[in-house]
Amino acid sequence: MIPFSILDLAPVTEGRDAAQSFRNALSLAQLGERLGYRRYWLAEHHNMPGIASAATAVLIGYIAGGTSTIRVGSGGIMLPNHAPLQVAEQFGTLASLYPGRIDLGLGRAPGTDQPTARALRRYFDSADAFPNDVIELLGYFEPAKPGQAVRAVPGAGLDVPVWLLGSSLFSAKLAAQLGLPFAFASHFAPDAMDQALAIYRRDFRPSARLAEPHAILALNVVAADSDAQARRLFTTQQQAFVNLRRGRPGLIPPPIDDIEAFWTPVERLGVEQALACAVVGDPATVRRGLADFIARHRPDELLLTANIFDHAARLHSFELAAAARDALAPAPLANAG
Repeated sequence: MIPFSILDLAPVTEGRDAAQSFRNALSLAQLGERLGYRRYWLAEHHNMPGIASAATAVLIGYIAGGTSTIRVGSGGIMLPNHAPLQVAEQFGTLASLYPGRIDLGLGRAPGTDQPTARALRRYFDSADAFPNDVIELLGYFEPAKPGQAVRAVPGAGLDVPVWLLGSSLFSAKLAAQLGLPFAFASHFAPDAMDQALAIYRRDFRPSARLAEPHAILALNVVAADSDAQARRLFTTQQQAFVNLRRGRPGLIPPPIDDIEAFWTPVERLGVEQALACAVVGDPATVRRGLADFIARHRPDELLLTANIFDHAARLHSFELAAAARDALAPAPLANAG
């Protein structure tokens, strides 16, 4: 079975605060480690009350310090918000503290609105410089050369895997050109998923960092003991999307019994399109959904995310998803000797 990993936005739910969100994040990462998830990634967002992972590198250090084997990283750092040197220094520091466990995923979008993007990096105009910024950043992880004017300390000469993330064809093409692993944001923007995956694999050029293409697809997975329970839990994510589209992002809301009374038909259509890559249901439903998604799209790895209001229910969902993964794994061959 392909590896499963976790994408977390460190959600801040109604009635809670960021401090509780961070404790929940560590709890989820520790559970993921025990259940055999390969990596735990956090995503950079800003000026969003319901997402607490703005200081992504800081939070990665907290999670890595509370775990021991699971890889921890960014899914991703929004590079237009940062100077490449600073990112190299931050992740060079993390890789020095937690060698062999840190991933650096890079995104091209600012991860916020334009006023906040300007506040983050006041001379930011667009993401057009992204390819050059990626190349500059990769250079900082190369061994320092004699006479090199600027180097990342720490960072130079360290093995920090760099991923490109995207929701369109742009990053798929760039990842193929640079020979980097690629993760597609199919959990909220699935429209170009198959085309991006095909382009990435077709045009991939082996590099010193990666010999063969490696593609992750993100997938919403909400699992519960019954289909009805899972569908109700999923209304939290559905409400959050509608609130965002209405221009009123807020804390993560509790689930509701009647989602149809909450949204308009047009809003429902938009959410269903955005969250088309979702597996929601009881263990049997989730197992079938995962098997179908993997068989259809052939990812090298799955990145599961679940925006569930109740933390215990969220942990249980990832437990059930891991059980489904294990059930889908081929049975070991009997010893013929």
